[in-house]
Amino acid sequence: GKWKNKERVLIFSSRGINFRTRHLMQDLRTLMPHSKADTKMDRKDQLFVINEVCEMKNCNKCIFFEAKKKQDLYMWLSNTPQGPSAKFLVQNVHTLAELKMTGNCLRGSRPLLSFDPIFDKEPHYALLKELFIQIFSTPQYHPKSQPFVDHVFTFTVTDERIWFRNYQIIEEDASLVEIGPRFVLNLIKIFQGSFGGPTLYENPHYQSPNMHRRLVRLSVAAKLREKQHVKEVQKIKKQESKVLIKEDPTEVVFETPAEEKPVEIQLVKPESKPIVKDKKKLRKIQRKKQKKLFRTE
Repeated sequence: GKWKNKERVLIFSSRGINFRTRHLMQDLRTLMPHSKADTKMDRKDQLFVINEVCEMKNCNKCIFFEAKKKQDLYMWLSNTPQGPSAKFLVQNVHTLAELKMTGNCLRGSRPLLSFDPIFDKEPHYALLKELFIQIFSTPQYHPKSQPFVDHVFTFTVTDERIWFRNYQIIEEDASLVEIGPRFVLNLIKIFQGSFGGPTLYENPHYQSPNMHRRLVRLSVAAKLREKQHVKEVQKIKKQESKVLIKEDPTEVVFETPAEEKPVEIQLVKPESKPIVKDKKKLRKIQRKKQKKLFRTE
């Protein structure tokens, strides 16, 4: 057959990404034979410059990884140069080497794309579904692809996020074994143009990483303040004088007072008792002396 659908995807990133993002980017390149690579883009450059880079590389789709603060990772999926484009926050990234799954698929084989039923109900999810199909599906009869279908890309919507998984199809019983990589996409905005333009959709459930970290810090500070307040209250309670309980008159009802003895004052010194030696002790001493004399004789 002829190679008619000539979709080419440019996969590259900005400077400042960590090792896990670099390995994830390399895993996507190996899973997508219709992808191309490019050098890292400088942070000072504007994002619309990517459209010119895609034009020079002869690519009409783009996956761009943008790193901020060396800890937050954003992914752009764009149809260059007309649009639309979507911006995601990437969370829970696990690469192929990190997962060490038992599955193994043929390199360059074409994948099946499996979508959650919610992608057909909501309009913004329907737009993302079409964008995922055009980017992640390998064109038929691509020169670098293999004429086999042995793995599945699944896109599932849970907790207002899109969960990406890659499974191998086992021939014996058609069961699925996860290969990897895996990551979670939290949708931020969908733009009409490529890397900009009017906003078509904005996720109301999205919370920025800075806000999340701020709320975590505030919760920890609130717990510390509560502990300190409890300690201060305990100190105040210890310093307060203890309130004496009033005497209950019914407690002494059954108590019988003891008879008072007259106080006697002895004016004369008592007579000393005569010292009486113990006769038994004297006898014992005499016996010991006799035994010693007998032994010496």
